Amino acid sequence: MSSPNYHHLAHLKIPLKDIISATNNFAHNISIREAGFGNHYKGKLMWSGELIDIHAQRWNKEWDEKEQQFWMEIFMLSTLKHKNLVSLVGFCDENDEKIIIIKRETRASLVNHLSDSKRLTWLRRLEICLGLAHALSYMHYDEQRDFSVIHRNIDSETVLLNDNWEPKLSEFRLSKKSKVSNTLGYTDPTYLETKSADHKSDMYSFGIVMFELLCAYDCLNEEQSERPNIDEIVTRLEKALEHQLEHHNA
Repeated sequence: MSSPNYHHLAHLKIPLKDIISATNNFAHNISIREAGFGNHYKGKLMWSGELIDIHAQRWNKEWDEKEQQFWMEIFMLSTLKHKNLVSLVGFCDENDEKIIIIKRETRASLVNHLSDSKRLTWLRRLEICLGLAHALSYMHYDEQRDFSVIHRNIDSETVLLNDNWEPKLSEFRLSKKSKVSNTLGYTDPTYLETKSADHKSDMYSFGIVMFELLCAYDCLNEEQSERPNIDEIVTRLEKALEHQLEHHNA
């Protein structure tokens, strides 16, 4: 996807100088994490008259697929609106810098909390799985859109958590027309063999995340036809959460 003419996104453009100020010139001490495509930083940005906490994704200038992935992420985040997806603040495409700004989620990535059984209780784990399932159902089947979205980069690193432990799926740079992320262990074996991804590829990756949280063997079936659809998972998780809440409130 080459650089498009996004006149309708002009209101989302953020001057580079404002981002440099918000991140203290991309200071190392406010780095969230490093990735192959670029680095992540936290900061505070004055935007629309309000000081907000931000998560800045700064693309690596040497990244081969920078142009395509940058615009894919902007397209997806500006199009998809769901409470379990991250919120786009804006972007910068200036002086050979490509930066995407999203709202910063307080608890950062799910991967940081998987081993914390005291704070990440069984009930919270169910709620996180259900939130992600609702997000995938929206992406795969929302009737208000004339297209379906395959995320293709789901793992416990791309799932962010807000202060209330609600999940927010992030990183849409590989969605739809891009290649599947080869995150070790999360990539559908069928894709590795055929190089063809579909909705069930997302289900495999989601299954790995649920396995980390709960255990979800059905989604990990090597036969794509044997994996459940996301709506089936939503129903199962809603029932599990209902039973858990009944037990919790008894």
